[in-house]
Amino acid sequence: MSVPQLVSTDWLARNLGGAGIRIADVRWALLEKARGRNEYLQGHIPGAVFMDVDGDLASPRGQGPGRHPLPRPEKFAASMSRAGIGAGTHVVAHDFGDGSTAARLWWLLRYFGHERVSLLDGGFRRWSAEGRPVEVAVPAYSPTEFVAQAREGMFVDADAIERLRTDPGTLILDSRMTERYEGKVEPIDPVAGHIPGARNRPYPANVRSAQDPCFLERARLREEFIRLGAGKVERVVAYCGSGVNACQNLFALQLAGFDPGLLYEGSWSDWCSVPTRAMSTGSEP
Repeated sequence: MSVPQLVSTDWLARNLGGAGIRIADVRWALLEKARGRNEYLQGHIPGAVFMDVDGDLASPRGQGPGRHPLPRPEKFAASMSRAGIGAGTHVVAHDFGDGSTAARLWWLLRYFGHERVSLLDGGFRRWSAEGRPVEVAVPAYSPTEFVAQAREGMFVDADAIERLRTDPGTLILDSRMTERYEGKVEPIDPVAGHIPGARNRPYPANVRSAQDPCFLERARLREEFIRLGAGKVERVVAYCGSGVNACQNLFALQLAGFDPGLLYEGSWSDWCSVPTRAMSTGSEP
């Protein structure tokens, strides 16, 4: 039985503690690596397990392209097993609010063959703003068997991007903030700018606001992706700094009713690591 791509806080409150449901807290901040775990320990949705982007949802740097290479199947399976996630588990993932890191778990679960995953609309910000229960106790679950079987055709590498960036049948979306896309600032990678031809779709544009980080309605999302060209191409590829936040754009793309897009695994941190690759600054027409 399929599960909804997005669930509300009302839905989760009604199903809290339900058999077969596992809440995954994926709070994480690029420049404050310990913030997510610390805030989880200060209070989280009852029963939620913490998933660390660096430790659970990526391989160490150097074991693949970019800062957050995809985790090896055995490593991902071990993390899911420790969280008590098995074949029949409905995973509800959330982060601080906008889905920008929770979508990484959504994407990975599907990549490794687990379709029963939803995002919590509005994340922890909405849950706590509504005065819903939180706890500080860290739950312990009996390990389960999780079989990670990687699917082909869900991501691309730099060689594919080199071919696709000039292909009229491909739309490449840069999910970073506009100032990073345009090369005005770069807080973490050694080179500023973007892949030539990529259009900018900052991931926060997919939610209402920072204060109300629920996703935009499907019709509005669809309209905005069409404006970028999604309705006229054969494929959409999303990237960000290291392949984490781009998953939120892929989530929103599917929420808008488009076919699944592709993830550029290494993203800008991989692309800009080779000085001879083409790079652009400023905006695209």
